[in-house]
Amino acid sequence: MKGLLTAFLVSTAALAGAVHAQAAEKVFFLLPNTTTIRFESRDAPFFVAAMNEMRPDAQITVQNAQGDPQQQQKQIEDAITQGANLILLTSADANLVAGGLAAAQAAGVPVVLYDHDAVGGKAEAHVVFDSLAVGQAQGKRAAELIGKMDKTPVKVARVKGNQGEYGTGQYEKGQNEFLKPLIDSGKVKVVCEQYTQNWDPTLAQSFAEDCLTKNGGDVDVFIGMNDGTTGGSVAALLSQGFKPGDKLVTGGQDATVEALRYVAQGWQDNSVLKDLKVEATEAAKVATAVLDGKGVPADLVNGKVNNQYMDVPAILLPVENITKDNLGEVVKKGVWTWKEICQGIETTEVCKANM
Repeated sequence: MKGLLTAFLVSTAALAGAVHAQAAEKVFFLLPNTTTIRFESRDAPFFVAAMNEMRPDAQITVQNAQGDPQQQQKQIEDAITQGANLILLTSADANLVAGGLAAAQAAGVPVVLYDHDAVGGKAEAHVVFDSLAVGQAQGKRAAELIGKMDKTPVKVARVKGNQGEYGTGQYEKGQNEFLKPLIDSGKVKVVCEQYTQNWDPTLAQSFAEDCLTKNGGDVDVFIGMNDGTTGGSVAALLSQGFKPGDKLVTGGQDATVEALRYVAQGWQDNSVLKDLKVEATEAAKVATAVLDGKGVPADLVNGKVNNQYMDVPAILLPVENITKDNLGEVVKKGVWTWKEICQGIETTEVCKANM
């Protein structure tokens, strides 16, 4: 009887140990910066919530590199040291993360890329909105608006994203499908263009201000690549005393609440909606499957992203262009409420009509 009881206690201890081991699964979500505000305010909470549903015993740690690739390298190494079972990575600089990817591979820690690409190392999957489709949506919208302008040439400033990133390259390629014919025909003259390091809105603002100064204010259109770069252009116009509608600012992306307020006010023309809850949820599905040892679910993969080391299986998500005319779509999808969008701008026409 005593032997039986001892065996039972050992079995119970082993079972408790197994449960504890499962409970101790560690997932690290490494964010790139705080200048693109969506990662802290939206993506991380959405991912944590999705993981709490799908993998309630997992321990989720969220860290931010503050735009510093070296800090992110250290965070990857620290995650490995702490026994990470999976790293969800949004690179601070896609071109400077190969060392971190190599360290994870050497330690046998799977890495799933989230939104930003990561050049030069192994990754299980890349969860990202269809970057080419984003650029095409931005370019098509800009071309439509430029085509309606009774002026030749239309003077354009291009405020690009972080140089060398997969996303930036795809946005540029998509935009160029629609802009290049206008440039080649002489309808558009690009008077300024510059990449924006780490997508920093303050750098985008400085560039836009310099462009306005250099051209004596004679710039008709600012085309960005996300809401940070378009927001920089709007800030430049505000600082130089322009009013909504004086200049066209287009090429937004992310549908941040600040950008949507600019859209409602007429400062910014559009923002490409990327439903971040969908992205975070798809990332949680991938993470859960990888943790289960099942690999990346084949039914989710619909593309690939070459990161100069391998063709990373990609989960490419759909996008939608948001303008003042269909601003209500973000409310219908539960991204923001009218109260949130209209905070402080309640007197605008679109807010008066919907509040």
